[in-house]
Amino acid sequence: MEHFDVIIVGAGLSGIGAARQLQDKCPGRSFLILEARETIGGTWDLFRYPGIRSDSDMYTMGYDSKPWLNPKAIADGPSILAYIREAAAERGIDQHIRFGHRVSSAAWSTTDGRWVVTAEHAGQTTQWSAGMFFVCSGYYRYEEGHRPRFEGESSFTGPIIHPQHWPANLDYAGKRVVIVGSGATAMTLVPAMAQTAACVTMLQRTPTYVVSLPSEDVIARWLRRLLPSQLAYALTRWKNVMFQRYVYRQTRVNPEKVRAKLLGLMRKALGKELVDRHFTPSYKPWDQRLCLVPDGDLFKAIRSGKAEVVTDTISRFTPEGIALNSGTVIPADIILTATGLDLVALGNIAFSVDGRAVNFADTYSYKGMMFSGVPNLVYTLGYINASWTLRSELVAEFVCRLVNHLHAQGLRQCTPVLRENEREMPKRPLIDDFSPGYIQRAIAHMARQGDRAPWLNRQNYLEDRKMIREESLEDGVLKFSNPPASHAAPAARHAA
Repeated sequence: MEHFDVIIVGAGLSGIGAARQLQDKCPGRSFLILEARETIGGTWDLFRYPGIRSDSDMYTMGYDSKPWLNPKAIADGPSILAYIREAAAERGIDQHIRFGHRVSSAAWSTTDGRWVVTAEHAGQTTQWSAGMFFVCSGYYRYEEGHRPRFEGESSFTGPIIHPQHWPANLDYAGKRVVIVGSGATAMTLVPAMAQTAACVTMLQRTPTYVVSLPSEDVIARWLRRLLPSQLAYALTRWKNVMFQRYVYRQTRVNPEKVRAKLLGLMRKALGKELVDRHFTPSYKPWDQRLCLVPDGDLFKAIRSGKAEVVTDTISRFTPEGIALNSGTVIPADIILTATGLDLVALGNIAFSVDGRAVNFADTYSYKGMMFSGVPNLVYTLGYINASWTLRSELVAEFVCRLVNHLHAQGLRQCTPVLRENEREMPKRPLIDDFSPGYIQRAIAHMARQGDRAPWLNRQNYLEDRKMIREESLEDGVLKFSNPPASHAAPAARHAA
């Protein structure tokens, strides 16, 4: 079978970024990208609902090697998708992608020192082998979002739609729309749909912290006028990283002070009564992700009277809309269930090592990137308190270091192995101090973190940057080895 130095799963933001780094840092090493869908873009091609946009600034969400030149720092989905596709096309990465190939299993052989990766395509099964398997498929199920069922749904006379599967021909002009949920998707939909809908109601069980930021970064604009684009981009990126770290740190050490500041800003935009009733969460800031609204677009929609927020619980759906437990009925022509994501671990791929199935919940996470006892497997999991790409770029750097180290030493296998004094470590959740439902529903199926390095998932860009770029790979935990020479893996196919 065809052999590659690295096989990447996913041609979205992380996968394309990983390929760019392999080209830059591992010249001559071969790679293949397996993408289940028929196009590049991942999340940014899948989601097509009105107003789709980033909830991180593009100076930290963009690639380190490709400056974001669009004036909008908080960018719309089509602009982000164009950026990803351009990043692939300008490097010829699209020539390394097998579209429509859904990876179903990956089997490691210690004897051969390689992964055998199986994918389904058009009813056929294809296999490749790889020295390194790099999963960049994100962390949620593309086929279906989280969708709780409500009593009386079948009686509702209009469409009920989950935003993850937005119909291209949906006409909501002049219609009454109810959006169930109060996360980033709901807060994006409300101002976008309020422009043409008769009325948009965001129905939430509990309030969420909402922060308004300018869609354009004025400092970035100023730097672009004075400096070369790459330097201006790097300085803006670093400025934003440091600001994000400062804000997050304050939510941990001075949560009440940050809470008062956030509520004060919202009261200036909406008034005390509305904020106290619908925008005052019971939890501390960053116990769940803050919702970002560019240029206060959500607040403008509410002030205009075209949008409203209702905080209540659902009793049942009725032919005319939604009946609440308070006795109120919200009339609706269209109901949108913006009820969240359904997380999956490593793309729902069935993994095995030397014939034994891997249960990742039984493993410890090595530096938030590998798994105890599982060789040559790296996965990308971004930050919950900053841009996803900041960490995906660091993980790709780590893979490049690992590939180069193995090649230079004539080795084929590296496995994180618990040391004697680490085998009885407490098993902590991979993501802790973070309480959204989509995380809590899936956390039991994920790897665990321990109580000491390198078995920590620290969610700290500055610490991770130092760890990945400066710490030795020969740390006593990563065990490097070779299979017997007579069973060596085939020579890698070189990159074009």
